[in-house]
Amino acid sequence: MTKLYIVIPCYNEETVLLETASRLREKMHSLMSEGIITDDSKVILVDDGSSDKTWELITKIHYSDRMFSGCKLTRNQGHQNALLSGLDCARGKCDAVISMDADLQDDINVIDEFVKKYEEGNEIVYGVRSSRISDTFFKCKTAGIFYKLMKLMGAEIVTNHADYRLLGSRALEGLFEFNEVNLFLRGIVPLVGYKSAKVYYDRKERYAGESKYPLKKMISFALDGITSFSIKPIKMITSLGVIFVLVSGIMLLYSLISYFTGHSVSGWASLITSIWLLGGLQLLAIGIIGEYIGKVFLETKKRPRYIIEEFLDDDIQN
Repeated sequence: MTKLYIVIPCYNEETVLLETASRLREKMHSLMSEGIITDDSKVILVDDGSSDKTWELITKIHYSDRMFSGCKLTRNQGHQNALLSGLDCARGKCDAVISMDADLQDDINVIDEFVKKYEEGNEIVYGVRSSRISDTFFKCKTAGIFYKLMKLMGAEIVTNHADYRLLGSRALEGLFEFNEVNLFLRGIVPLVGYKSAKVYYDRKERYAGESKYPLKKMISFALDGITSFSIKPIKMITSLGVIFVLVSGIMLLYSLISYFTGHSVSGWASLITSIWLLGGLQLLAIGIIGEYIGKVFLETKKRPRYIIEEFLDDDIQN
């Protein structure tokens, strides 16, 4: 049997948390009774600096059922850091750990398949969406563009996979060998290596509450992913610069020929267009380079990715 931990980052999830705990309790007890996981398997609920009653509910859930543990961060650190803190709490205490969201969109009924794949020798099992029927047209199209762009930039990423995955104990230890501050787990986990498999499932609508990833955060997340795993944008700037130097040389030659042949005509429109085009490209180039410099700045400071304020567990009380 597999000793399984499930890690769930929670940010302002008071409307859904009790239902999530209820369904997971039923699922975990079912897996225990079937002899798939051990009786000391657990669920870790991580409060990512919520401003509502999320931590109060986590505390209530823990004291009503010790299968649930609670981890409270000192402040909001973002989904990826909150997830990493929960994985850190599970490290060394279980055979395998599954990460999932609190909104009940990830299908908990495929947990059996995750464990089965793990017991077949796979250290990493990716939960992959079989379709995007539940998404809006806009989100469906932008998600497709994102995955294609990431692969174009050279990142190893599993298409239609978010953070619903299983990591065996060896893969979990390997994950913590990566010390970067700018976390993008979807890109880091494939770099860990080890034998992997996929489990396909249909993602559901949120049970309650609102998405914690509006358009602004989705764009920021995509930019973090690209700039954390590829320097191709900088190479593209270099290539673009070379092209414009060549074009400028050609235009200079054309201007000299026009001047000496007496066909020189002043063109205000073409001049303004060139200025705006080159100015825009320069600002874009500076912005892209600035993104990389900013990441280098954050990495060199080596600030902690999270600080745990309180941890509710039978064995450890912080």
